[in-house]
Amino acid sequence: MFVEKLKNSARKNRSLVCVGLDFDPEKAGETFRKDPLGFNRMVIDATIDIVCCYKPNSAFYEVLGRKGIEALEKTIEYIDGRVPVILDAKRGDIGNTSSAYAKAAFEILGADAVTIAPYMGFDSVLPFLEYPDRGVFVLCLTSNPGSADFQRFESNGHPLFIHVAKKCNEWAQDKNPNIGLVVGATQADMASVRAVTSLPFLVPGVGAQGGDLKAAITAGYANGFAVINSSRNIIFPAGTGDAAPRVRAAALSLREEILTILQSGGLYL
Repeated sequence: MFVEKLKNSARKNRSLVCVGLDFDPEKAGETFRKDPLGFNRMVIDATIDIVCCYKPNSAFYEVLGRKGIEALEKTIEYIDGRVPVILDAKRGDIGNTSSAYAKAAFEILGADAVTIAPYMGFDSVLPFLEYPDRGVFVLCLTSNPGSADFQRFESNGHPLFIHVAKKCNEWAQDKNPNIGLVVGATQADMASVRAVTSLPFLVPGVGAQGGDLKAAITAGYANGFAVINSSRNIIFPAGTGDAAPRVRAAALSLREEILTILQSGGLYL
């Protein structure tokens, strides 16, 4: 079961850190500019024992064509189940198309979980839920400024993101318990989402996007479970020379900061 696998990984490595493997040839340095797989292996080798999961965003590999897709597949193979892999693809379409997306994510690429968009409703989500040992993270309250365009639209006295959270509760109970929600660290309303669900949160938006880490931990982890994603701040750390020690130091710093926040609030892994 995906959720238990994720929690076990967090306990084993004493970490809620999710590293976003968002390869960018312009930032990867001369050594790895044309080698996304080599870059990812460097990051994984430097952090595998201090993170709870990885989150490659498929867009950064699709844009590289065949070589990028192959690098994504081999990256997941390289992780080899040591920690879970969440494929950040934000899929969501009519049933037969979602079935193909689910097969690509879970059977072809071998991801443990995938991010999906719920806008088209249950029949677009169902194909992902039909894999009982895999997970889905449903977009609920995202960290981007444009999230307010739709996610805060009110119906029956509640914003749309609350309706999404409640619907995911139903799907978790009726179909597959391995459901989580994507809730951005830049959103002050994370606590209102937590108030209506105990589903796990995938929390982007700390670091480069300026999200409040302490608020995210306090609102997201208490009475539930949450993993904190950081991409650019970890995989492209400032400095010169060998990147691996700086990557490890950035991941370790975030892990320790999270542990300090947990302990100060009486929360533990």
